[in-house]
Amino acid sequence: MSQKFWQCRDRSIDLSSPKIMGIVNVTPDSFSDGGKYYSSVQAIEHGLQLAEEGADILDIGGESTRPEADEVSVHSELERVIPVIEALSARGLVVSVDTSKPEVMTAAAQVGAQIINDVYALRREGALEAAEKSGCGVCLMHMQGEPRTMQKNPVYNDLMAEVKSFLAQALRDLGVPAERIVLDPGFGFGKTVSQNFELLAKTEDFLSLGYPLLYGMSRKSSLGAVTGVAKAEERLISSVTAHLLAVERGASIVRVHDVKQMKEALTIYKAMVHYKDLK
Repeated sequence: MSQKFWQCRDRSIDLSSPKIMGIVNVTPDSFSDGGKYYSSVQAIEHGLQLAEEGADILDIGGESTRPEADEVSVHSELERVIPVIEALSARGLVVSVDTSKPEVMTAAAQVGAQIINDVYALRREGALEAAEKSGCGVCLMHMQGEPRTMQKNPVYNDLMAEVKSFLAQALRDLGVPAERIVLDPGFGFGKTVSQNFELLAKTEDFLSLGYPLLYGMSRKSSLGAVTGVAKAEERLISSVTAHLLAVERGASIVRVHDVKQMKEALTIYKAMVHYKDLK
C-alpha cells in the first residue's frame, strides 16, 4: 500500500500507524449493544468516552446491519444520527456516518461528518453522487446480498477473487480522488465462518488493490463460533486478537466497540515494531 493518509474533507488522517474507529450505535436493535446508547444524549456521551479512550474516528450509525435487521426510514435515521454527529463534530472530533442512504450522507456532511462508511459500497441509487459531492472520505465494503438475507446461504466459487473483483468494480464506479478511499472486505457480511477467517488470514492480498484497509470484526458471531463465547458483549479478547492480527497483516484501521482495550493492544504492537526507539 502506497497511500499513507486518508483525506476526509479538511482532515488528513495519518495511516502510517494503525487507527481506531470507535462504534457508536444509535439503534434499538444492534447485535451487540442495541438500545444501550439509543438516545442522543447517551450516544454523545458514549462517543466522547470512546474519544477519551483513544478512538481516532467515531462511526455513528442509526440503522442496524445485523442479519435479518429491519430497514429504517430516512426520517428515523436522520433523527437518530444528525444530533449526535453535529455535537461530536462540534467538539473537533473526526466523525464517520455509517449509512447507505444518500439523504443521510448529505445531511451528515452538512453538520460536520468527515467520512461516509457504507456497507453497500455506494450501490444504492443516489449514493455515489452524494458521496462525491460531500468531499468526505469514503469506506467501500464488500457484502454479498443485503443485511436481511446475507447469512442465509453465502456461496462463492473463489472468495478472495470475488471480493477483490467487487471492490475493484466499486473503485471504478467512484468518481473521487484515490486519497479519499478506504476498503473493507466485509468480515461477517455474507460469509461463512470459514470464509470470514480466510479474509483475516489473507488480509495482505487486498493490499494489491492499492488502498488502505479497514477491518471490522468486533464481537461478531464468527468469533463466537470458534471460541464458544455466546454473548456478543463477552467477545472482548477474541475481538482484540482478531483486529491485532489484521493490523499485523496490513490493515490500517480497525472498527471496534472496545476502544480502550484495542488501544492498549496496539500500544504493545507499536512497541514491538519500534523497539529500537525504546530505552
